Amino acid sequence: MLIKKQPDIKESEVTPESVYINRRQILRAGAVGAVGAIAGGLWLKDGFGQPAMTQAQLSGVVPSPLSTDAEPNTWEQITTYNNFYEFGTGKGDPVRYAHEMTIEPWTVKVDGLVGKSGDYSVDDLIKPNQLEERVYRFRCVEAWSAVIPWVGVPLKDVIERLEPQPGAKYVAFQTLHRPSEMRGQRGRALQWPYVEGLRMDEALHPLTLLAVGVYGRELPNQNGAPIRLVVPWKYGYKSIKSIVRISLVENEPPTSWNISIPHEYGFYSNVNPNVTHPRWSQEFERPLGGYFKNKPTQIFNGYADQVASLYEGMDLRRYH
Repeated sequence: MLIKKQPDIKESEVTPESVYINRRQILRAGAVGAVGAIAGGLWLKDGFGQPAMTQAQLSGVVPSPLSTDAEPNTWEQITTYNNFYEFGTGKGDPVRYAHEMTIEPWTVKVDGLVGKSGDYSVDDLIKPNQLEERVYRFRCVEAWSAVIPWVGVPLKDVIERLEPQPGAKYVAFQTLHRPSEMRGQRGRALQWPYVEGLRMDEALHPLTLLAVGVYGRELPNQNGAPIRLVVPWKYGYKSIKSIVRISLVENEPPTSWNISIPHEYGFYSNVNPNVTHPRWSQEFERPLGGYFKNKPTQIFNGYADQVASLYEGMDLRRYH
């Protein structure tokens, strides 16, 4: 896994931290029973009743100038309320069940129209890039939003190092398929394994991130450990989690939600308040932790100045 340092208490963290518990130390100490309490809907707590940060702290993380100046959501909000259908359709299912997924060892297969195909560890895939912390607005299709301090590397840097061939027009991604550890895959909520894709210019945009951490720490399983995609101007389901395969391809790849409900979910999945979802309005959003859906949704999730040129001349209602 990634190079990291032992946790220590720092008042300078984005959100105050009172107790750090290294996940590997827990396992070595035989505290599997405590971790197993998550399956019952609980979460490890520190002395002040907050969810403990059990992930190891990452080293060498530098802040990014691409970050928003919005206040991040709390660790508790980010790690206990999210979508990860591989563990269930409820927002609390990932934190309850994702500890059942084994993430070591982990291999990402790189194939397709690329010069350096092969099986990569997470370390080998992202090095020698420097880890950045990027505070991004994150928008989910169910009309709720969050501000999350992701840690990762630009996907652009990784793709260029893999030597894409001229015919590569898209990047396709695939999530781990392991029903024995990912109980949601035993059902039919979606067609498994989960797959996603980006057009090459979207993948090479500086905002597109391969994330390996959050709040300066390794990703928790429920947030897509050990490596996931973050595309801040698109809906959250476009940011595929727990990636095991990256393929450079010529033709537009299939995507899970488009396969499942094609009349509701298109390939591009850009945040657009002018395109009404058949089952709810996209005009307003509810910030995570709030009670009301009263915040106007911004086109491209507020990143229009950076990304609108990618779609110049396209009918954004047809290519939604």
